[in-house]
Amino acid sequence: MSTCSATRHDLYDHASAIRAIHFPKDFDDLKKGRDRLVFEEFYTFLKKLCELRENEVSYPNNFEFCDETRVLNFLSKLPYTLTGAQKRTLREILNDMRGENVSYRLIQGDVGSGKTIVAFLAMVYAALSGYSALMMAPTSVLALQHYETFLSWIKLFGPECDIEIVILTARSKNKSALKKKIASEKGLIIVGTQALISDGTEIDTPAIVITDEQHRFGVMQRERLALKGTHPHELAMSATPIPRSLAMILYAGVNVSIIDEMPENRLPIKSFVADESYRVSTYRFINKEIESGRQVYVICPLVEPSEDMDLKDVETETEMLRAVFPGLRIEGLNGRMPQDKKDEIMSSFAAGETDILVSTTVVEVGINVPNATFMLIENSERFGLATLHQLRGRVGRGEFQSYCVFMTGKNADTERLKIMGESDNGFEIADYDLSKRGPGDFFGIRQSGEIGFKLADIYQDAGILRAAAEEVKGSDI
Repeated sequence: MSTCSATRHDLYDHASAIRAIHFPKDFDDLKKGRDRLVFEEFYTFLKKLCELRENEVSYPNNFEFCDETRVLNFLSKLPYTLTGAQKRTLREILNDMRGENVSYRLIQGDVGSGKTIVAFLAMVYAALSGYSALMMAPTSVLALQHYETFLSWIKLFGPECDIEIVILTARSKNKSALKKKIASEKGLIIVGTQALISDGTEIDTPAIVITDEQHRFGVMQRERLALKGTHPHELAMSATPIPRSLAMILYAGVNVSIIDEMPENRLPIKSFVADESYRVSTYRFINKEIESGRQVYVICPLVEPSEDMDLKDVETETEMLRAVFPGLRIEGLNGRMPQDKKDEIMSSFAAGETDILVSTTVVEVGINVPNATFMLIENSERFGLATLHQLRGRVGRGEFQSYCVFMTGKNADTERLKIMGESDNGFEIADYDLSKRGPGDFFGIRQSGEIGFKLADIYQDAGILRAAAEEVKGSDI
């Protein structure tokens, strides 16, 4: 990025930004240093994306698929009817798969909108046609859950859908035998983690590769998955609601399907914004839910106590809740834990072996626990609204009525939170969040890693994102 670019956007040079981040003179100096580094992160991402698109080759579609009615006939065997948005998205994917060239499509859908069944039907279509299909998930727990869900769906479809489903993760036993199988056999549905793109993992004739929660993977990781086989179709899924104005920058030139309807059998989550005066009644309600056999999430903004911020943390809350609810099975979870430990805790919660899971936002993209019906989010005023909506989507995934309480800290401005009790539409909330954010959110809890950014936040830094996009558009590539 040139010096004149920095001057044009009133940004520090790189050296000054590094100094300001580590040794700021005052708040304004710190903010300007951060703005420069955020600009660099957006600029690098967008330029790399632009270069990839400039060099992109349209590969001919050499796959020959069977009659699509073979997969569409299975819709009647599902225990529910697909929404109009799901059917529209499935139609778009099937059309892509039979198109003249190999395709890339992004599915954006709110939490619980039913993206996975649509992706699975596309995988079934590939397998019925004699090709493999694979899905890469960000964690082994989520991969295992997909695997078990896919097995249950295949059973619903009956003997005419005799497709084998396999799973490959870093924790899989007999990995060498599994790798040999997926390298030599056709017509498999393969679920896994980054083990699918590790060295030495070959896959025979995949017709479609799918990335679940695509923003959890870097551009190069998604590219490595796409290199499996001979130019397969690519499908990416994301539950992160991104305002249209920003999505046009981040996903320019990409075919996007939006699943903007919720299944009819899904009960709306009853949501409440509450202050400390409601804590006793909230705990009483938590106890009632657990006595009914349900499970509970408690979300905290911090991992451990901080001298600088009067915010709830996982370590303290876990011990405090164990004292408040003696005899209950309560575990703490945070992103600093080794992956094996995180997987163990999340698996235990999914299996119903934990009553209350106290966690940071690491569960925002997590597993499906239909038995979890209550979520308490501490210091909710410190989170972006889009993150709160993503977190809330961890409950309400089963047949039971679910609830979410947004607990606020002392002297918190709760005006911005009102929409959480009024709307359950992620895209509507994201737009509202974008319009309400400002400099006062600088020390708030950032959105959790959209598109894999380390420092930048597409909501808080929307203006910088637009400036970086203008700079990339005007540069020589």
